Amino acid sequence: MQEVPVKVAVRVRPLLQRERLQKLDTCLRLIKENRQIAIGKKAFTFDHVFAPECSQDELFDSCVRPLIDKCFDGYNATVFAYGQTGSGKTYTILGNQTGDTDDDDFGIIPRAVDSIFRRIDNKKEVLFTVKVSYIENYLDDLKDLLNYDNPHKDLYIREDDQGNTVISNLSEIECYTADDVLSYLEEGSAIRKTGMTNVNEHSSRSHSIFTLIIEQKWNDPRAGGKDAAPDDRRDNDLSLNIPDDDDHVISGKFHFVDLAGSERVNQTQNVGERFKESIHINTGLLALGNVISALGDLKRKTSHVPYRDAKITRLLKDSLGGNSNTLMITCVSPASTNFDESMNSLKYSNRARNIRNKPVVNRDPQSVRMEEMQSEIAALRDELAKERKSKMSKEPSFDEDNRVKSLSEEMSRLEKESDFYKSSAEQAYRVLLALHNYPENLTKEDATDVAGWIENFEK
Repeated sequence: MQEVPVKVAVRVRPLLQRERLQKLDTCLRLIKENRQIAIGKKAFTFDHVFAPECSQDELFDSCVRPLIDKCFDGYNATVFAYGQTGSGKTYTILGNQTGDTDDDDFGIIPRAVDSIFRRIDNKKEVLFTVKVSYIENYLDDLKDLLNYDNPHKDLYIREDDQGNTVISNLSEIECYTADDVLSYLEEGSAIRKTGMTNVNEHSSRSHSIFTLIIEQKWNDPRAGGKDAAPDDRRDNDLSLNIPDDDDHVISGKFHFVDLAGSERVNQTQNVGERFKESIHINTGLLALGNVISALGDLKRKTSHVPYRDAKITRLLKDSLGGNSNTLMITCVSPASTNFDESMNSLKYSNRARNIRNKPVVNRDPQSVRMEEMQSEIAALRDELAKERKSKMSKEPSFDEDNRVKSLSEEMSRLEKESDFYKSSAEQAYRVLLALHNYPENLTKEDATDVAGWIENFEK
């Protein structure tokens, strides 16, 4: 399993109008040829460095488009924006939120959605299924932004048998066009918690994760399935009951994470509900910083990583140190009044470059097992063909007869095993449906597991 580093890009926003009126100095200096940012007496090196005049299109093409390629190869991908409040994270991820429809202001998500559906339209030989989910983490509680009837339905974070993070009861809505996806993004963003502070007029008061699930299904004619040419169905006189569903199935998840920004109370002057929000935001970001420190410390003596200290770190477990190709976009302010916040953001970002993920192709387990069995059967067919050829040239010995018989018995065993797995899965599905119809006989946790199993089987 190949390890890949977390990629880190730093984007410096322009000075705001009020900062210009106050004639604030800039505390950052970009050295683009070395991909460095200097602050005070320190200089940090990153994978990408973007000046204030950088366009949305330039950032997308440089950093995000390669992740789309990975997603179509069946890998998970994550882009998350990190930095203090008012540093341009939401603008980078979503684009201009003031109603301006200028294409130049489109954020990463609209551009990625457009690119993904253009690619889908060009791959006619593959059957695509695209689903979306949108989750908000507000005051460390999870909210389903696409479940309009019951957005506060209990959501549970758990791990599947491969160790991947799964959110039970989260809505996943199938989409057929880019407009469908952007419509759900807009509707979910409209009910996300935002508010005004002294630092940011449209401050995000929660963390959010918008996810695209892209499933691909295609048939390989060479496998001898229902779409195979007649010549590819070798040795049909062996009467093997090979299933016709020789479909290959891979899927990739693309997570777009918009983190609420770190806040200093002496700058934001938050009180009441805003102050409470600030505490939860900073607590979650502190937990995230501790996870980055633990994973990025090359000299650490313990393997413990504090993912469970906050829900946002549990949600990002796959993206940091897990099964994902991850890009961290750190947004920083150049204003001298934000020197300390910018320094801290750059320190954590520099440390994040040491994190190593282990992405793997997400394949359907049943499809993988079927391919393995088909490969075994194909190998056995080749062995039988060799034996037959040998028989034509000379009289077979007793041992050769036994070998052919043994190979035939092995093929028969594999066919029965395939039928058994299929029959067992169908029986288990019927039992789960029966349990699901009588939830009063189950604990809440068992009911959730049963619903999850049924959903996985139906997929």
